[in-house]
Amino acid sequence: MTGLISHPVSSLKGVARAPGDKSISHRSLMFGALAEGETVISGLLNGEDVLHTGQALSAMGAEIHPATEPGGTWRVKGIGATGLKTPRNTVYLGNSGTSTRLLMGVVGGYPIHATFTGDASLSKRPMGRVIKPLAQMGVQFEASHGDMLPLKIIGSGQLRPIEYTLPVASAQVKSAILFAALHAEGETTVIEPEPTRDHTERMLRFFGAEIESRNDNGANIIKLKGLPRLTGQPVTVPSDPSSAAFLTVAALITKDSDILIPGVSVNPLRAGLYDTLRDMGADIVFENQRELSGEPVADIRVKSSALKGVTVPKSRVPSMIDEFPVLSVAASFAEGDTYMSDLKELRVKESDRLLAIAKGLTACGVLADMGDDDLTVHGRGQPPGGCMIAANLDHRIAMSFLVMGMATREAVSIDDAETMNTSFPGFAALMNSLGAKINPAA
Repeated sequence: MTGLISHPVSSLKGVARAPGDKSISHRSLMFGALAEGETVISGLLNGEDVLHTGQALSAMGAEIHPATEPGGTWRVKGIGATGLKTPRNTVYLGNSGTSTRLLMGVVGGYPIHATFTGDASLSKRPMGRVIKPLAQMGVQFEASHGDMLPLKIIGSGQLRPIEYTLPVASAQVKSAILFAALHAEGETTVIEPEPTRDHTERMLRFFGAEIESRNDNGANIIKLKGLPRLTGQPVTVPSDPSSAAFLTVAALITKDSDILIPGVSVNPLRAGLYDTLRDMGADIVFENQRELSGEPVADIRVKSSALKGVTVPKSRVPSMIDEFPVLSVAASFAEGDTYMSDLKELRVKESDRLLAIAKGLTACGVLADMGDDDLTVHGRGQPPGGCMIAANLDHRIAMSFLVMGMATREAVSIDDAETMNTSFPGFAALMNSLGAKINPAA
C-alpha cells in the first residue's frame, strides 16, 4: 500500500474540474450497451469502478470503445434486440457495489447466466436486498453465504412486472429493478419511502423509455412500461457532486480560500450536502445553471467560511449518503455540535463508514459520539490532527481525511492512496494545483 500525508496550507485558490459523475457514468455505459445504435459519451469518469462496468458489458457482448486520450469521448455500440450473451469467464467487479447491483438487474432480463465476484471489501457487502425483488420477477440466484459474492445470476427472457415497495431507500436497488423491468411485459411499479437519486429514471426517459414518477405523501412512486425501444444518444456526463464535495469542504475549512468547480451535477436528489453546508454558514454559490443530457448542472464557487454546528434533517439523508464522511470533517471545524442520524446505510458501504468516520475523527483529536445509526461531532474549531488514518479500502474515507489535513494544526496521513482511484483518479495532484500539499508518506 502507498500512503499519503496532507500538510496544513494557508489557502486554496483556482479552478478545478472534478471527475465525471460516477453514478451517471455507470448508467450511460449500461444504457448505451442496451440501446440500438451508437451512444457517444463525453466526460465519463475514467475510474476503476466505471472501468469494471465497461469491462463487464464488453464481456457480455457490448462493443465499447474507450477514449483514446484524456478527456476524450467513449463510443458504445449497443446490442439492441440482439441481447447480451453469457460471459466466458467470471465477471470481476473490483470494489464497485453500483456495478454489481445494477448489473444484476441488467443480466436478469436476458436468458443468460453470469457469475460476479469482487475484491475483499465488495465480497463482504450484502446483495440480498437486490436478490429479493429480482427473484420475484423471475431471476434466479446462487449466492454465497449471507447473500454475498461470489454470486451467480441466472436470467430469464420472460420476466414478470411487479409492484415493489423498497424497505429502505436505495437508488441501487431501485435501479436494479428498473433495469430488469425493461424486459417485463406490462408495467412495473417501484415505491420508495422517500426519493433517492433519480439518474436511472432521467436516463430511461433520455433513451426513449416510457416512465413516470409522482410523489404521494412523501413517498415516490415510479412506473415503467416494459419492453421499450431504447435508442443510442449523445451523453455529456457532468462532474460528480460527491467528488466536488471534497474540493468544496477543503475550501470551506482552509483560510483565505476561493475556488471554482465547473460543470457539476446539481440534481436536487444529490445536493443535500450543499444544502447542509449552507445551513452551517458556508459561502457556496451555484453559477451558470443549465441542463445537460437531462441533468441540471452548475459551476460551484466556494469561499472559506466560519461554520456552525447543525442537525441534519433525516429527510435529507438519502440525497447525501456518500458525503457524510466529508461532512463530518467540515463539522469538526465548526463551532458547536453537528448531529447526523439515520446513517445505517453507511455501515454496509465499502467499509463500515460510520465506524471509520468516528475512529478517524477521534484519532485527529475531535470528540465524536457514535450510536448504532447516528453520529454527533462536537466542533470546537481547528482540530489538532497529527495522526495516521486507516482507509479500509474506502476511497471516501481516504479523501475526507486528506482534506482534513489541509486545515488541522498538524499533518494527517492515510495508509492507502490507491483506493482513491475507484472514483477520483489524480485527486492529490488536482488538490495540489489549488495549493494543497499532499505528498507520499515517508
